[in-house]
Amino acid sequence: MIDPAPSTVPALAFDDRPVLVTARLKPGYAREQLSRVDDPSWDLGPAVFRENARRCHVTVHFDVLEHADVQAAMRAYLYARLNIDLPGCRPKLTPASIRQAFNRARRFFAFARERLGRLDLGRIDQALVDAYARHLRADPARRPVIVGQLLQVATDLYHFRDYLPGGGLGFEPWAGRAPARVAGYRHVRENRTPRMPEEVTTPLLAWSLRYVTVFAHDILTARASLDRLEARRARLIAAEHGLPDAARRLRQRTRLERYLGRRARQGRGVPVWTTAHNGATRTDPHTGEATPPINAHLLHLHAGIDAEAEPAMHLRLAKGASALIEAAVTDLGVEVGGMDTPISIDPQSGRPWRSRFDVKTLAQEERMLQAAAYIVCAYLTGMRDCEVQAMRRGCLSVARSDDGMIERHRIRSTLYKGRSSTGEPASWVTIAPVAEAISVLERLSARAARRSGSDTLWPVLRPNICSKPHISSEVVRQLNAFRDHLNTQFGTPDAPVVPPDPSGKPWRITTRQFRRTIAWHIANRPFGTVAGMIQYKHASVAAFEGYAGTSASGFRAEVEAQRKLGQLDDLLDYFDRRRGSFTLSGPAGPRIEGALDIAAADLGPLPAMIADRARLRVMLASLARTLHVGVLADCFFDPATALCLKRVTGADAQQPMTALCQPTRCPNACITARHRPAWERSAQEARTLLKERRLSDLQHAALTAELHRLTTVIEAIDPAPPGTTPG
Repeated sequence: MIDPAPSTVPALAFDDRPVLVTARLKPGYAREQLSRVDDPSWDLGPAVFRENARRCHVTVHFDVLEHADVQAAMRAYLYARLNIDLPGCRPKLTPASIRQAFNRARRFFAFARERLGRLDLGRIDQALVDAYARHLRADPARRPVIVGQLLQVATDLYHFRDYLPGGGLGFEPWAGRAPARVAGYRHVRENRTPRMPEEVTTPLLAWSLRYVTVFAHDILTARASLDRLEARRARLIAAEHGLPDAARRLRQRTRLERYLGRRARQGRGVPVWTTAHNGATRTDPHTGEATPPINAHLLHLHAGIDAEAEPAMHLRLAKGASALIEAAVTDLGVEVGGMDTPISIDPQSGRPWRSRFDVKTLAQEERMLQAAAYIVCAYLTGMRDCEVQAMRRGCLSVARSDDGMIERHRIRSTLYKGRSSTGEPASWVTIAPVAEAISVLERLSARAARRSGSDTLWPVLRPNICSKPHISSEVVRQLNAFRDHLNTQFGTPDAPVVPPDPSGKPWRITTRQFRRTIAWHIANRPFGTVAGMIQYKHASVAAFEGYAGTSASGFRAEVEAQRKLGQLDDLLDYFDRRRGSFTLSGPAGPRIEGALDIAAADLGPLPAMIADRARLRVMLASLARTLHVGVLADCFFDPATALCLKRVTGADAQQPMTALCQPTRCPNACITARHRPAWERSAQEARTLLKERRLSDLQHAALTAELHRLTTVIEAIDPAPPGTTPG
């Protein structure tokens, strides 16, 4: 590494200067209002533009450091990292990374102080930093990449020595070797983010789409109805302000009677809460069972009472009103929830998708709808979390053709990775389900965003629960709450909607999983279960026309990386099945069987050798690069023999033309048991058509021949038992 030339800038003295000298600030902030160097805490939020940045990540609290010498060294180090740019060595630290840098430096400072008795950077030597490296590597759970990041602090204290009061390290640690090399880190290209298995992705996306397309109407309608009720109550309270309490109670009692009378005419019961809360229950007079209590909140809304502002006006405290309610319960029974918004029929079950809302379940379902919309947006666009959460009202546009048909849905947001701290405007081409989710979000977020003066699509919907206006990192907790909600409301303990992970624990959803999973499916499973729900073919086309942002967003490269990994994983599955006497049909079957058998022979007969997956991946990598998964057959592509390329001119010799595949003739086609359902569906369609009496002799003969061909293929995949006749 080239050592930057010594600076002529004098060492910084600590005073009341702002922590950030040149960083760009959000609108509405002045530099003199920023945290000062000597402040007990630094809040760099005014210079952090990412909507998903956590508050704890952009603040540091120096009082958690026990010793004054460590506090002073930490202030000097962080101030230099934030404001000094060393070209070719270390760029300025972005304000959003301040807490991460604090935690890494804190670990080294604590180690050095323990060894030296007090923290004096001038006394640190190579032996001490070597001991620190050994200390970090001693933990087997700490990966080398993390060790390298922690060791970088020592290198920084040398390179920034001219900008630290009293100087930094007087020697270059490890003679200039990169900390990652010292840590033993070797770059691994494979993405470590776990990919969601299809048995998790399929129900999660299916229910998210159902929330957006079916349930959202009820949720948004119920919120509008509740807003009207609250506004009416406010008008009634304002109109009756100044009246004697007795007169007010009489009017409230009259409105309660009218409300209960209306319920009687509608054949509906007195509202009770959906669930018991605060330990309060009621005993049903007919069954003796404990049920949730009477929904007094809803009764108060209709009666024009604000029991929080005036607890003495609570209906249950007035003997006459309380007796009236109990009499109505006896006559009418009860109704769960009680709000007037009708509940839509779920097209999958043919029943209402839930009971009627109360104010608590409505707030819960709003959060679930927000989580569902996030899943649709994040999964079906391939956008990163920071890009999804940067979406604002009006971000969706539609380009139409001359005949008025929709051509493309386009999202405007901000690209952050590899950009400055302020990001860069970018656009993403997407598909209709995402456009519908954004339309839902604009309605869902309007109330909370208006209250906070923001135009974000991702506000915290219950600001009294969380002090920050933007959902940011809370989305992870909300996504996992959505998973639990689906399992509780629509599944059973034995058959949860979203199955658990292999250890039996609930599958933990993180925001990074969506981008990797969609890249995987577009690359490797264009015909899977999820594909059928959202037309992956359209998504795949859009992906390479800017589907996940500009080409600089890296999504195209990520899809290609996942394609390579998927090809190898699929071939390993071929290998495992072949070791279990799995047979392949199709023209390429014998060739692939031979290649797999040779690989098995090279590994040796011992079962332990078969477990050497890394070696096996290397052996099969060349064959895996030719594998392309298909509906009727898998293609082990060889352009010299591919029949699909011979049927067109100017074809790309690097990829098969899957639409022109001839799986029973092409020497590249390999048919497995996974393809059997598609062939059986085709055979069944042929049988159905043969029952038509209006077929000509020529049509009948052609269909009979086609059915014979299909049956022959099916029998080769899984031969029928002896003595049976093909259908």
